[in-house]
Amino acid sequence: MVKRIQLAKVFAAALVFGWPAAANAQAISGKVSVVTSYAKDLTDPIKKAFEAANPGVTLDVQNRNTHAGVKFLEETKSNNQVDLFWASAPDAFEALKAKSLLQAYKPKATGIPEKIGQFPINDPDGYYFGFAASGYGIMWNERYVKANKLPEPKEWEDLAAAVYYDHVSMAAPSRSGTTHLTIETILQGEGWAKGWATLRDVSGNFREVTERSFGVPDAVNSGQVGYGIVIDFFAFSSQATGFPVKFVYPSVTAIVPANIAIVANAPNKAAAQAFIEFLLSPAGQNLLFDPGIRRLPVNPAVYDKAPAGYPNPFKDPRLNSMVKFDVKKSESRNDVVDALYDQTVTFQLADLKQTKKAIDTAAAALAKKPNPKGDALLKEARNLMGAVPLTEEQVSSPEIVGAFSGGKKKEKGARQAELEQQWASFAKDHNAQARAKADEALKLAK
Repeated sequence: MVKRIQLAKVFAAALVFGWPAAANAQAISGKVSVVTSYAKDLTDPIKKAFEAANPGVTLDVQNRNTHAGVKFLEETKSNNQVDLFWASAPDAFEALKAKSLLQAYKPKATGIPEKIGQFPINDPDGYYFGFAASGYGIMWNERYVKANKLPEPKEWEDLAAAVYYDHVSMAAPSRSGTTHLTIETILQGEGWAKGWATLRDVSGNFREVTERSFGVPDAVNSGQVGYGIVIDFFAFSSQATGFPVKFVYPSVTAIVPANIAIVANAPNKAAAQAFIEFLLSPAGQNLLFDPGIRRLPVNPAVYDKAPAGYPNPFKDPRLNSMVKFDVKKSESRNDVVDALYDQTVTFQLADLKQTKKAIDTAAAALAKKPNPKGDALLKEARNLMGAVPLTEEQVSSPEIVGAFSGGKKKEKGARQAELEQQWASFAKDHNAQARAKADEALKLAK
């Protein structure tokens, strides 16, 4: 009931701003199909409002995760039946653009600036458009934290502290476009080597690595886990619907647009354009404040109607000084980074957790009984656990790029599998060496 009342208020506010031009509604009809990674909490209110503004038009929402959506458009390009692609990850749009699977358009909406934070809102070539923005950070359940007497984190590396062991969750970047962006933000913001060391150190405290991004906030909301690494709107919508959660943007994060694009050879191009215009209109932008959505609008003017305490990236200087995210770099190494994380963390989480626990146990003992040789061994153990089998230069090498995105399908698959096996062996071997060093350091502290 509360959500229906909230939604009614949003519709009332939208009516004050006015729906998009009625002439537009007369010019379009039929079904407009959209492939999206967004859940019904976001798509349902927007679908209802768009259809109300455009009688005779039906928004057909097909939900697929970002990776699956990109693959679907690639596989069906010869007989495309999709009008729009709608998702958060800008590198997915870059991949579709590079494969000529999007068509250019110039929105008529006004009042939208060139950038939000450090990031351009729209593709400069006109193939995809930001309709909202989001950042990446940490959410936690206040009741869980209080019951377990745990601290409130501020930075990514805070979650590497021993006290957070088995209290944190994150989605696999290979299964979630937004989590991939989180991983990339850390790698770009901290640098390749330090970023991976932070990721592996934090990941050693994970309860689990989930298959879908919304599994993380659901677990935090219900108190199954204390902390989640999430995109901001998961936390904001949870807060708006009454869950006892908090959220923080670490200093190494980015504000990145969520995008919409018209698919090449769209069967209902006119309706697709109308949907984009609706999203970018004041009415569509105000819908982003709905409790189930809670995105950051790209039109600065609508923040006058924002709920109390709502983040405003156009006025908050901290949100304007975050990582300058390089979407082309992210897109070019997307598959490699995801595979590297899976082979060294996702598929070896139990082994990594065992290693992290051994290091933290030795560190606690050495804190009580200092030993220079033990400290040196512990440093070696941390370096071993934090290491990855590729340098940043190697990720962009023809060999690695070709294995993941070039060559004949059979050859590419064989080489990719070979590399992934090497990376998994590297991680397993380094975890074992790190535990051995930690165990030796622990003996010196007794």
